[in-house]
Amino acid sequence: MIPKNRPYIIGETAFHHMGNKEFLKELIDHSFNLKLDAIKFHLLLELNDYMVENHEVIETIRKWCFSESGWKEIIEYAYSKQLDLVLLCNDVKSIKWVNRLDIEINAIEIHATGINDVFLLEEASKFHGTVILGTGGSTIEEIKYAIDYLEAHNQKDIFLMHGFQNYPTHPSDVKLSRMNILKEIFAYPIGYADHSDPSDSDNPSISSFAAAMGFNVLEKHFTHTFGEDRVDSQAAVSLEQMKRIKELHSIAYKTFGDDPLQMSDAELKYGNTGPMKKAIVAKEDIQENETITLKNIAFKRTNESSSLSQNDLPKLIGLRANKEIAKDEIIDYSNVKFEFIKNNFEQFIK
Repeated sequence: MIPKNRPYIIGETAFHHMGNKEFLKELIDHSFNLKLDAIKFHLLLELNDYMVENHEVIETIRKWCFSESGWKEIIEYAYSKQLDLVLLCNDVKSIKWVNRLDIEINAIEIHATGINDVFLLEEASKFHGTVILGTGGSTIEEIKYAIDYLEAHNQKDIFLMHGFQNYPTHPSDVKLSRMNILKEIFAYPIGYADHSDPSDSDNPSISSFAAAMGFNVLEKHFTHTFGEDRVDSQAAVSLEQMKRIKELHSIAYKTFGDDPLQMSDAELKYGNTGPMKKAIVAKEDIQENETITLKNIAFKRTNESSSLSQNDLPKLIGLRANKEIAKDEIIDYSNVKFEFIKNNFEQFIK
């Protein structure tokens, strides 16, 4: 389960480790030190289920793959660091293996490149946790197909992840506005996977914009060897950048607020009628029994609070003062003659 009401950052490792288990453990250590919420690994146990045998990069990727025992060691190490675990499974064998693990896995993910792979979807539907669907480069129809398949197989814990890797992704291609559309159409939680240029000084801000829109989950590539030419380094920020992104992401989500109609204590104080909002006061001295009209009232800020809001004015017009009201004195029900109209219940009596 991925939290919905607090800032949540997933540290993405992908194939940045390039088959070096100790390097990946170092990334886990840094995730822990940065106080990230989760770490994400890319599992690939059956390479021939992922790409054709004559693919030009198959032998390179083969060098980057860990065995089941290797992954178990890595996952247990991350678990010992109390990090949530997100496992992107590129092949059916990987999902089947994850489904047999005796370690709690918070989420699995189907990459956007396999969003409609029914064999992946079939196994993902059996997972007892959140299934993340990478939606980058996918049409509404493709996303709906994947969701419909999962729902039809009783998998309702679905999460959509917006964003794609373009080595790096230009800000004009991010299209955060699409997240609102996906939310309206599918009503499932959505996160943002940022892949913007780490050399861009605006990277921390770009990474945090979605949080200001109310999307609490951010996925981010990071590295402790910034500047080194490694896989996915085009989108991997430094540890210092990640620290700043974490701070900005939290601030951005706070500015969105958890309830748009609920005012905070500070806002209620700001809206206090009298000291802040103008109160209804006597424009001039009003004599006892004099009628309250627009000619003898005004709106002014006062030292004291008023029990009436500005929009209560129509309730005062036409009433008579029950005592002399001095100029600039607040007008409320305490200094006017207010008659309660007795309810007529005769219509309910047979």
